[in-house]
Amino acid sequence: TPSRTSDGRSMKAHSAAWLAAVALAAGVARANRPDFREQIVVPGGRFGLGTDHIEFPLDAEGPARPVTVKPFVLDKYEVSIDRFAEFVNATGYITEAERFGWSFVHEKALDEAVLQTITQAVQSVPWWLPVDNASWSHPEGAASDASGRGSHPAVHLSHADADAFCAWAMPGGRLPTEVEWERAARGGKEGRMYAWGNKLKPRNKHRANIWQGQFPLKNTARDGFKWAAPVDAFGPQNQWGFHGVAGNAWEWTATEWCDPARPAPDCRGKQAPADAGDVEWVKKGGSFLCHKSYCFRYR
Repeated sequence: TPSRTSDGRSMKAHSAAWLAAVALAAGVARANRPDFREQIVVPGGRFGLGTDHIEFPLDAEGPARPVTVKPFVLDKYEVSIDRFAEFVNATGYITEAERFGWSFVHEKALDEAVLQTITQAVQSVPWWLPVDNASWSHPEGAASDASGRGSHPAVHLSHADADAFCAWAMPGGRLPTEVEWERAARGGKEGRMYAWGNKLKPRNKHRANIWQGQFPLKNTARDGFKWAAPVDAFGPQNQWGFHGVAGNAWEWTATEWCDPARPAPDCRGKQAPADAGDVEWVKKGGSFLCHKSYCFRYR
């Protein structure tokens, strides 16, 4: 089913590229690696969206409420750099970060030469720095490139970029709604803290790429990755076989975000219309920069 979403120009730092869309298929098969085009049919049904165990009220993830969803198809993996490159090579698409000429990068990912050129920061999140020419193909700016990272998730992508990819990948391809995303992420289970269960590290095994250590000062990388990881690095995260629904990279949805002061069922129970303008969009799953002390969205 084609989505009807905005082409709003809101730029999001390290916005995740789980552009896996309903009825979406596109990708590059790599030797000795999974076929990142693989899809999963998600059964329809009634389930509990959100949670009553609120860590950060501003996330507006509660209260839990029953919702019903129809069956749909979703890609098994986050969209990798190789997959996004195929789209760009086929269409000549230029992302918003490329058009704007900059994007945000975490300060710890930058070398001293680049840091010396930056004179601005966001006061509330000073670790995010505006870096010239940072984009999906140059994740840390012009001096970097994506060589050797083709299996990593494509980042520096806006909601409009995600929509464009989905529409190209298959007729009717679109981003999942928040309800569809959470249905897939839960994998048919109810009342679990994480996609795989209630323990962050069952049997002392890391199940997702998140920040370890003191955020934002030091990432100990005990999960094996300081920054983004390959989209298949941690194996399936739930019983339906989805990868990357928790951690690694934020994932856009086709659902409009709203102020937490508005009751979530009233505000987030619908898809935003195509003429919604410059709206905010619900993002799910957290990223490699999430730590429970600051960002618990990988729950």
